[in-house]
Amino acid sequence: MSIDLTTLDPDRVEAFQGLVVTEAAAAESAACCYLGDVLGLYGAMAGAGKLSAEELAARTHTNERYVREWLANQASGGYVTCDPEDGTFELPDEHAAVLADADSPAYATGIFPIIAAVWASADRAVEAFRSGEGIGWHEHDHRLFHGVERIFAPLYRHQLVQDWIPALAGVEERLTAGGRVADVGCGHGASTIVLAKAFPDSRFTGFDLHPESIAAASKTAAEAGVGDRVGFEVAAAEDLPGGEYDLVCFFDCLHDMGDPVAAAARAREALTDDGTLLVVEPQAGDELTDNLNPISRLFYAGSVFLCTPNSLAQDGGTALGAQAGPTRLQGVLADAGFTRTRVAMSTPFNLVLEARP
Repeated sequence: MSIDLTTLDPDRVEAFQGLVVTEAAAAESAACCYLGDVLGLYGAMAGAGKLSAEELAARTHTNERYVREWLANQASGGYVTCDPEDGTFELPDEHAAVLADADSPAYATGIFPIIAAVWASADRAVEAFRSGEGIGWHEHDHRLFHGVERIFAPLYRHQLVQDWIPALAGVEERLTAGGRVADVGCGHGASTIVLAKAFPDSRFTGFDLHPESIAAASKTAAEAGVGDRVGFEVAAAEDLPGGEYDLVCFFDCLHDMGDPVAAAARAREALTDDGTLLVVEPQAGDELTDNLNPISRLFYAGSVFLCTPNSLAQDGGTALGAQAGPTRLQGVLADAGFTRTRVAMSTPFNLVLEARP
């Protein structure tokens, strides 16, 4: 294809070219952010005030020349501020809350190892696009699993017990009194452990297909001191062991499953007669036009490389995608046999759905 530039609006060409360059700069700079995380550069700058490249290098046992170039990149992107008069740089506290404080509800640095894992799978994705085959979760770079834990754990710590559970009718009271909970697709167990800490009289079991994640979850639960009331098992959602659960949870994973209807149906079978299914999914509207925004763009990108391939790698291969929207999600739950479904609450990043048998 050859385009005659004389027939085009030059201002629109220039504006779009500028957009591409801007986004390429952001994409490449994400690799610099990965370095800032792994090397502890953000952590060393947090609360430290103004630092020179030499001082930051000394604090992190890194090379000053590399650090100087890294700081220039970060200043160019507005991640750090710079003082050209004395050649120092500073990480504002507001930025440190996002980049350096793992306990902050705004913490987002876990996205950078996820991006690294996505790039590591890029050539595999090219093959998948051509063949239509899936890519299992377990086939991705190890940085994905740790990044996902780090990006979701702050949400669970600051919203799960405080907001999501209270939005479900009667669930908080039942867990306080002592109930049984299944956390399906638990990954490294961040959500399971948060619940176990909040409700010591309840018992929790996390299930995941990925053996390495289950091993990591078991270790973390023991370290967190909740091993007496938490267990973890390798199991597929549609083969969920046990029954008589008061609460079954799917945290940001139902759309990843090959057969989400079968997974939800098995959850329904495993619930008590008056039990509750909690499904937390990425925020999305029902139509593409509802989702043309930066947050959905991020979710769609993750869906291209992670969620859709994972579903296609399983039996069923429904491939809901990370932006299924509330109507389709409630349809899945209805098809699974749930008679009462609702969006219990909505946040900028999540939809919280409640379903009853």
